[in-house]
Amino acid sequence: MHTQRNRLMGTLLRKNARYFAIAFLLTALTSLLRFVTPALLAELMDHYLGSEPSRLPAAVNRAVESLLGPGFLERNLWAFGVALVAVSLIGGVSSFYRGKLSSMGSESAALYLRNRLYDHIQKLPYDYHVKVETGDLLQRCTSDINTVRAFLNQQVVAMLNAVFMIVFALSLMLPISVKVTLYSLSITPVIFIFSMLFFRLVIRAFRRMDEAEAKMSTVLQENLTGVRVVRAFGQASNEIDKFDAASLEHRNRGIKVADLEAVYWALSGSMGAVQILISLIVCIVEASRGIITLGDLIVITGYTGMLTWPIRQLGRILTESGKSMVALDRISEVLRTKQEPEEPEALRPDLRQDIVFDHVSLYYDKGNDVLRDISFTVKAGQTVAILGPTGSGKSSLVHLLQRLYEPRSGSITIGGVPLDRIDRAYLRSRVGLVLQSSFLYSKTIRENIAIAARDAAQEEIDGAARTASALEFIEKSEKGYDTVVGERGVTLSGGQKQRVAIARTLMKNNDILIFDDSLSAVDTQTDAQIRQALLSGEKGVTTFIISHRISTLSRADLILVLEDGRITASGTHEELISRPGLYARINAIQSGLEDTASAETEVN
Repeated sequence: MHTQRNRLMGTLLRKNARYFAIAFLLTALTSLLRFVTPALLAELMDHYLGSEPSRLPAAVNRAVESLLGPGFLERNLWAFGVALVAVSLIGGVSSFYRGKLSSMGSESAALYLRNRLYDHIQKLPYDYHVKVETGDLLQRCTSDINTVRAFLNQQVVAMLNAVFMIVFALSLMLPISVKVTLYSLSITPVIFIFSMLFFRLVIRAFRRMDEAEAKMSTVLQENLTGVRVVRAFGQASNEIDKFDAASLEHRNRGIKVADLEAVYWALSGSMGAVQILISLIVCIVEASRGIITLGDLIVITGYTGMLTWPIRQLGRILTESGKSMVALDRISEVLRTKQEPEEPEALRPDLRQDIVFDHVSLYYDKGNDVLRDISFTVKAGQTVAILGPTGSGKSSLVHLLQRLYEPRSGSITIGGVPLDRIDRAYLRSRVGLVLQSSFLYSKTIRENIAIAARDAAQEEIDGAARTASALEFIEKSEKGYDTVVGERGVTLSGGQKQRVAIARTLMKNNDILIFDDSLSAVDTQTDAQIRQALLSGEKGVTTFIISHRISTLSRADLILVLEDGRITASGTHEELISRPGLYARINAIQSGLEDTASAETEVN
């Protein structure tokens, strides 16, 4: 895990090296300029106002005399003020561009990370999406990436700034007095050790806070997507309690992180103050003895004070580093999940061929079989109906045809070609799947129907809507095809959503059509109209229909009865009602209900 995390961080820095490299150079320049002001003041105090020799390198003095003339600075001490202002301006400009380039690099890194993560998620197996919590995945795609972005934007530069400040300070202070320098920095190792201990504590606390935020996001996401169910069952107060509990847990975790940071800043601030005090006392004693000059005192105390902040900042750097490590670990966990493998030699055969299931078995978890020894043959263009109780494996069986799952044993062939040799993208583009819970985008009806055929002519859209018995209600809508259906199609009824979803699927160039209980929300008359339109319009298309309505199943060429993951009966409607079994029992029940309804209608 750590190796991939470090490799990922290296990739982010390498891909944006042009931004970070210049930002690093500007950081070094800005850090160096901070040491110029105390040095100029010391030079003014000791050399120009005192009798000490110049502390500036001989080459610098020669360059100044060559540029301004001999004795210029002695006669014009105001030039030091100008120099201090110039240094401040250059430092400000350098700091501005350092921040700008660092922001550009971090934003570009976040863009790359978001796109890579999103692209990876799109190629993950269907089984992964079934098991993962959506809220947790959203957390990794948003908050965790933002944590990494903030670290790259602020803390990487701050880390380098601290390193440069320490290196420059030591190189300037040690030549003045090794003894005073060591005293002045005597607390630094203590602050460093304290920072490392703090880092270990805060990384654990932040991981817990991040996980609590992911749980809170999951609760929120589930509530917003299931708002109809919440309202229908009067569960608003329970949902509020659930969110309050998750939000409270997140707050408590956040407070623990904040408490740790408060303790660190308080203690490290005290240590920094003690360090400055020690430096000042030692410098005063040494200056009173004549060992160092007044200018040396200004330089050393100034540099010590300047070092206090970056050394204290080390704790924040470590904190943000720990947070980014946690975030990168969570992102890397997703990126480590294996995608559906590339198949460069996959085939793209004609799919309007016979489909053969040969002793197919499927399980999601070992020892818990969903399908057991499934065998049947479907002739090209036939309609297959599937009946079975909840949990019998009906949906799992048809999902195999889109390779959303791979069988654990046995084989599936289309026209003699093994299904696992057929290109996934090609297969899914030719196999239309309409689910019971139809998902619609928050777009217009036209955009939802034509989402897989954006350049389709209006006649094609009308044809698909007519076949799906959706044209009538679309034309009666306020804005027709331009009616916006709302998020997840919330403004449409269940039957209307199913019909739009069917029309959307019909816009594809299908060789195989699968209706996974996707006519359950329409009335029996509309159900019959849709089935009749499909029989008339989709010539040569093999169709699978999952339903609990015998009227929907009865006209199929082959009916499969699934119970506990096994095919317990198969045949035509007439064959199955003539022998005892689940199909005959359900047919008797539904026929009885229809007779009762007809009798009541006649009486009324």
